[in-house]
Amino acid sequence: MLSPKTLLPLFLLCMPLAKSFPVTSEQVEEKNAKIVENYLRKFYHLPSNQFRSARKNTTMIAEKLKEMQRFFGLAETGKPDVGTLEMMGKPRCGVPDTGDFMLTPGNPKWTHTNLTYRIINSTPQLSKAAVEAAIEKALQVWSVASPLIFTKVSKGDADINVAFVQRDHGDNSPFDGPNGILAHAFQPGQGIGGDAHFDSEETWTQDSRNYNLFLVAAHEFGHSLGLSHSTDPGALMYPNYAYREPNTYSLSQDDINGIQTIYGLSSNPVQPTGSSTPTACDPHLRYDAITTLRGEIYFFKDKYFWRRHPQLPEVDLNVISLFWPFLPSGIQAAYEDFDKDLVFLFKGKQFWALNGYDLQRGYPKDISSYGFPSTVQAIDAAVSYRGKTYFFVNNQVWRYDNQRRSMDPGYPKSTPSTFPGINCRVDAVFLQDSFFLFFSGPRYYAFNLNTHRVTGVARSNLWLNCRQR
Repeated sequence: MLSPKTLLPLFLLCMPLAKSFPVTSEQVEEKNAKIVENYLRKFYHLPSNQFRSARKNTTMIAEKLKEMQRFFGLAETGKPDVGTLEMMGKPRCGVPDTGDFMLTPGNPKWTHTNLTYRIINSTPQLSKAAVEAAIEKALQVWSVASPLIFTKVSKGDADINVAFVQRDHGDNSPFDGPNGILAHAFQPGQGIGGDAHFDSEETWTQDSRNYNLFLVAAHEFGHSLGLSHSTDPGALMYPNYAYREPNTYSLSQDDINGIQTIYGLSSNPVQPTGSSTPTACDPHLRYDAITTLRGEIYFFKDKYFWRRHPQLPEVDLNVISLFWPFLPSGIQAAYEDFDKDLVFLFKGKQFWALNGYDLQRGYPKDISSYGFPSTVQAIDAAVSYRGKTYFFVNNQVWRYDNQRRSMDPGYPKSTPSTFPGINCRVDAVFLQDSFFLFFSGPRYYAFNLNTHRVTGVARSNLWLNCRQR
């Protein structure tokens, strides 16, 4: 039987976002330095600086920062810039990062495919039946994509033991109370190998509140089976925790590739396939929706969005649910109302209003509240300018008066007659300076609102810093 020290603990760490308060620049710099050093020591094997000169320590921190920035697709500055510190503040798993789907160091795996599991105890936040259902479903996520079979036992030894424990519980990986380390699991092996522990002081749920047990368990069981972390933001094995709808959840292609690399193809006659994360330099990339938000630009695609900040060189890819657990994937249109400091997002006949990252009360609402007839089932794109909001539906444009809260007479009109040169269906549009930037397929058109004509055409993914032809 292996001792806990010989096995790699894989734990899920949730670090709260830093809150700003009046401090001196020296205090901010010192606080950031501690954040960086602690983060790199936990996740990128930064050695202790106890016997290292300040110069050598600074050089090593810069190199480790570049390694971290490379993993998350950030600009490799080697400095604790805003984007890097923001990434360090996101909820995440505590195992050190590697890349793409990765096997646990040493490539441990179970030598048999019929694995047993046992739920040692439950949690007061959920019923016993709810815990059992979440654990069973979390294991099923992996069995669908592989030849693995999981059988529940109620007593005796099991390959994977599931327990809710707190603080120091005897495995050299103590929990630290609410909102810290959420859970951890151990790589395949004898004794404690494969076991998954959940912090009983956390608030476990079946929905988007706090921490969804199914999602955390599914991630941890990936570690129990031999997987490490992935650089793919859409993968279950990505380090950062993000809520997804459990009832419709399935593994990404990256997760499927990972588990099948270890255990082979699924036993099902039809091999499962998963979603692939969109890539910025895909020559066929087309956006679902685009909007500005307090100076930033958000490009939506499927369950993801790219976030472009005017002062930052990198463009971050994020999962929508990480920021807005209540929003669906596949947002179809979005616009910012600058006067109200609100962003509106649309899918089908519903729309949501956000103040920053907060959902406004009373939403979602039906698009009929704008005055659309029942024949309009969805919005393709939207943009607001000088008190008017333009909605694009197929080859037509509607104009809404934000003050009167009604559609302007004479609309809808054809898009080409209203915006000469925009002869295609509009996928997305946003306002920048005195231009409407219309996106259709892999290209965008710059429409000058002063001269009322198209003054430029280019590839859409230039906005994501993709310079490939």
